[in-house]
Amino acid sequence: MGTLKDQQPLSFAKKFLPWTVYALLPIALFRLYFYPLPQSPTTPHNILYSSSPYSPPFSQEEESANESPPPCDYTKGKWVYDRIGPLYNGTTCGTIKEGQNCISHGRPDMGYLNWRWKPKQCKLPRFDPHKFLQLLRDKHLAFVGDSMAWNQLESLLCMLATASTPNLVYTNGQENKFRRWYFASHNINVSVYWSPFLVKGVEKSNSGPNHNQLHLDSVDEKWAADMRQIDMIVLSIGHWFLHPAVYFEGDSVLGCHYCPGLNHTEVEFYDVLRKALKTTLKTIIERNGPHGDGIDVILTTFSPSHFEGDWDKAGACSKTKPYKEKEKKLEGMDAEMRNIEVQEVEAAKANAKKYGRLRLEALDITKLSLMRPDGHPGPYMHPFPFANGVSDHVQNDCVHWCLPGPVDTWNEILLEVMKRWNGQ
Repeated sequence: MGTLKDQQPLSFAKKFLPWTVYALLPIALFRLYFYPLPQSPTTPHNILYSSSPYSPPFSQEEESANESPPPCDYTKGKWVYDRIGPLYNGTTCGTIKEGQNCISHGRPDMGYLNWRWKPKQCKLPRFDPHKFLQLLRDKHLAFVGDSMAWNQLESLLCMLATASTPNLVYTNGQENKFRRWYFASHNINVSVYWSPFLVKGVEKSNSGPNHNQLHLDSVDEKWAADMRQIDMIVLSIGHWFLHPAVYFEGDSVLGCHYCPGLNHTEVEFYDVLRKALKTTLKTIIERNGPHGDGIDVILTTFSPSHFEGDWDKAGACSKTKPYKEKEKKLEGMDAEMRNIEVQEVEAAKANAKKYGRLRLEALDITKLSLMRPDGHPGPYMHPFPFANGVSDHVQNDCVHWCLPGPVDTWNEILLEVMKRWNGQ
């Protein structure tokens, strides 16, 4: 049995410990109510606000401040009827190529003018020519590629002309395939460079070989030599890679596509398209360099044709309405060409990360264009093709697009990319 001295601390503890617990309990409850304990990293709440299961949780406000919202996916959507119609027509715009001026050539159905692309997850605003000119002020925009580049360029010129007059200031080359317009109101140059392969090439001709010649390791200097003077490049290629061609790397023949009698190895044109894009994007990145002034690069993806039958055997495109959602699949050659272009842009983005002032983007218009079989000139590539009755053979254009037409949507999306790049 202990002494009185030994028992005093124990009696003191028994007396005051319950009161201490009663005093601390409200404080603990107050603390838990207003400052809850962090949840386990495996709970759904923590995953929602964390970049990884092992990083500390962020509040919604902190996450919004640190991460910009993902860009809209314009590839998924549908065409909806719109009564307002286009910004321009075949008589108000003076820069439409003759073969795409469907209204002036007598196309009787006008319904194709009243369809707008409606993305699933966001809204695609109408083209604002004033905003486009404002973003491009004091800059040089160049379209480089095949006739699809021309088609997109002419659409843009027509839409911009509703706000400012483009003045043709330069022409050169056969059929004036190199042109430049100047918008004095905003000190803007808009050019087009004919380069159907982007890499160095010799086109087939009546006086020469009946096939194209492509040098896959050398960029076409007819446009690349001016790169330092260009602020934004819109590239567009695809259809010319389907033609017969012989391919070179250096001085050696790599192979050919559809060249019977030449005793060259057959090479799939998909591989050739990929090589041409690699060379082009690599050259742009290297020439921009770490000390470059910066350049924006847009690659417009493959634009499908809609021939009902063979293009050279009276194939036509007679539909007068867009395909409905899920009515037409993106598959086969159209899908493969588009995939290669998107993949090469993504690969180039990774290579260009060390150059902070270089921006690249794929303008992915393949699917939305596939759904517009009604948007081509068809027989109205020529003026009033049925004025003297219906002949046995009428040539149709089911590759290019009427102006106005679906190609205007490409430039609406282009403007949205430019606005996003400029933080708007």
